[in-house]
Amino acid sequence: MKHNYFFIVLFLLLTTAVSAQEKKIISLNDAIDLGIKNSKQLKNSQAKIDEATAALQEAIEKKLPNASASASYLRLSSANIDLKSSNNNNNNGGSAPKVNQALYGMLNLSLPIYSGGRIRYGIESSKFLKKATELDAEVDKDEVVQNTIEAFANLFKAGSQARLVKENLLSAQQRVKDLSNLEKNGLLARNDLLKAELQSSNVELNLLDAENNLEMANLNMDIMLGLPVTTTLQLDTAGIERKNDPRVLEDYVKAALVQRKDKAALEYRRQAALSGVNTVKADMRPSIQLTGGYIAVDVPNLVTITNAVNLGVGVSYNISSLWKTKSKIKQAESRVQQLSINESIMEDNIRLQVSRNYLTLTSNRKKIEVYAKALEQATENYRIVKNKFDNSLATTTELLEADVALLQAKLAFTLAKADAFVAYNKLLQTSGILATELKK
Repeated sequence: MKHNYFFIVLFLLLTTAVSAQEKKIISLNDAIDLGIKNSKQLKNSQAKIDEATAALQEAIEKKLPNASASASYLRLSSANIDLKSSNNNNNNGGSAPKVNQALYGMLNLSLPIYSGGRIRYGIESSKFLKKATELDAEVDKDEVVQNTIEAFANLFKAGSQARLVKENLLSAQQRVKDLSNLEKNGLLARNDLLKAELQSSNVELNLLDAENNLEMANLNMDIMLGLPVTTTLQLDTAGIERKNDPRVLEDYVKAALVQRKDKAALEYRRQAALSGVNTVKADMRPSIQLTGGYIAVDVPNLVTITNAVNLGVGVSYNISSLWKTKSKIKQAESRVQQLSINESIMEDNIRLQVSRNYLTLTSNRKKIEVYAKALEQATENYRIVKNKFDNSLATTTELLEADVALLQAKLAFTLAKADAFVAYNKLLQTSGILATELKK
């Protein structure tokens, strides 16, 4: 029995270890698809669309007839019945009927024929608000896509940093071994060896920070994509190289003013507010309804009524609306004015956002060129200093400084490419064309 228990525990430990070390190769497109599928933000957006759809259906249903039915059974005490009919007057000898219960039922129907436009404008407003909500969901979707792209880039940056620092640590540890041999043979001062060991220790500390950053970036990506938090992601970066895009700033601004979903949503809300003004004005008009009903009454020993069907036309008019509606109209018109001003403000903000992101992209691409040249210079400088050091023409300090400069140049060049990739997609997002470009 103890052996069986031992094997069960061993199996569970092995299973846990395999699960903890689960790896997944993922491309940017796969990450975007998972991000959209598992986004809680988009699920909330869909719930808002469902709510707006239900509100539209409610507005449409106001065109349907209203119906109500009621029935009652009454138990009466000793009721005094005095019939005033002529037959009763001629029959003074008869006694009044005894009534101790009553039963009646009613069915009322009404169909709106004219409501001053309240129903029509209500439906119109609900349609505009539904379209605005759908566009809000598209905005949220673009935001989820952009967040996924940024998380993908952050994971790439963290992985690249950890890889480069690890390579530098191996190089530093090998350098310490080589210099240690020189120091043992009396060819190197003890102080120079200590400098190399100190640099190796610093690189090791940097590697710990880099690996922590990588783990956090991986965890963030797992949560964002709805994957188990123990999944180790390996990025497939094929196909995310820089695209040839000849468009200039004004092209992106024009696209944003036409394609931005949040701007279109605000316009739909303004149109809904205009419909709201007409809805309030409709309160000053009369309402006409087609009415009908059925009544049945049964009072034992007294009266029975059946097939009492009525049909007619009802007109209602709220006279007080003539002096109570003006303030409501002003409020509705003020909402329209506010939305019109907000549209103008949004256009200004769009120009600022697109311009800022365009300049950021231009700056990042320029940095790539500068860092590429700096990397070439740092690589050549390290080669020269290393040759000099091997020939006792350069000090250990110069070699270590050249090594640090080379590592910094590698990191700067790699991170600049990732930043430019994020900046380009951010520009597409603020221009309202991110989804379109990703489909190409």
